[in-house]
Amino acid sequence: MDYGNVLVIGSAGVGKSTLIQTVLGSNVTVSYEGNRNQLAVYESLSVPFRVIDAGDLGGPLLARRKTASSIKRWSQDNALDGDENNDIHVIWFCVEGKSRKLIREQISRLASATALWRHIPIIVVITKSYSSLERDENVALVQEACAHRRRLRENVRAVIPVVAATYQLNSTSFAAPTGIPELIAATNDAMPEGVRAAGADIAEFTLKRRRSVARSIVAASTAAAITVGAVPIPISDALILTPIETAEINALATLYGIGKGSASRQLLSTILEVGTVSTAAKAAISALKAIPGINLAASVLNAAIAGSIVAAMGEGTMRAFEHIYQGDKTLDDVEWVKGFLESRLSKELIGGGTEVVGALAGLGSDKDQKRALLSVLSRVFSAKSSQTASSKESDAAKLAKGVVAKPEDAE
Repeated sequence: MDYGNVLVIGSAGVGKSTLIQTVLGSNVTVSYEGNRNQLAVYESLSVPFRVIDAGDLGGPLLARRKTASSIKRWSQDNALDGDENNDIHVIWFCVEGKSRKLIREQISRLASATALWRHIPIIVVITKSYSSLERDENVALVQEACAHRRRLRENVRAVIPVVAATYQLNSTSFAAPTGIPELIAATNDAMPEGVRAAGADIAEFTLKRRRSVARSIVAASTAAAITVGAVPIPISDALILTPIETAEINALATLYGIGKGSASRQLLSTILEVGTVSTAAKAAISALKAIPGINLAASVLNAAIAGSIVAAMGEGTMRAFEHIYQGDKTLDDVEWVKGFLESRLSKELIGGGTEVVGALAGLGSDKDQKRALLSVLSRVFSAKSSQTASSKESDAAKLAKGVVAKPEDAE
């Protein structure tokens, strides 16, 4: 495979490792090159570009020269091994969105750090962009700072705010991942024609990354629903979950580019109605609460039901949005989306919720049940078609070993 090479630059703690992991996914090999192995070279099995973490190239001049020398040596070694695509093709420069006062200083460091690659396209990645209100302001600050430097003005191709991993703001709210698909597309567009991925290939890879990010949104929403459901208030209907489902649906809509027009608003309103006040939602809750002979504390049962509703709605919404994203359906297919989600609530929610409650009942103490709840919900409602040998173990066996299953990265 012909690989393009992306050089990642940014200070320690800016979030480079999390960014790389989220962009490339799980099928990645890592090698360490250069003086003292300070270059981490990531190769994905799914997308044709390497990502090279060069560490902090914004430090003292001598340290920058040593790192630059290591990068050049890595390129030369690849050339000797017959790898023609050994040059740096794109630079990601990471600045931290939370440090707005330091953005101009960081851009000044960018100018110094990239001086050895005078004609390489640069994408400025504003990491940890948790505040949606500040994203546009941060982009404007970066663009203004770059505009005063001719080389940056010519080389910076895009400025992209990202949240690489779901950031928990409190027990019931979170900042959803954002910007990852846009970064992948911008990187591929900036590559030389000879190493640029075909449109179909990059679209397939980007869809997988969207799905993985979507599952992290569903997991965070499910965790919030568990917290709400565990309070000693009977869940007679799903209205108590409305704020959580609203945040979940809006985050998924943003991820899949659903937009904010009137058709989008009508679609999102219909989805929320299905998950809260619809006959299907109420019937599913009644069915779960009527499961006989279950040895669960009321708080655990309520949390399991709340988590099941939000997990099922998240998975269903994600799949519906994928149909729209791929062009199989449109924003006007409201009745289809409504029927699709109601079917999931009528069938998969009841079946999945029953499985969740049954799995928890076999775990013994309330403490173990609460501890395993999120992982059980993630496993049951995940659309991943295959499981590893370890994930086939019972949750009781895993808890006995002190291991709780992790939500899987479905690709």
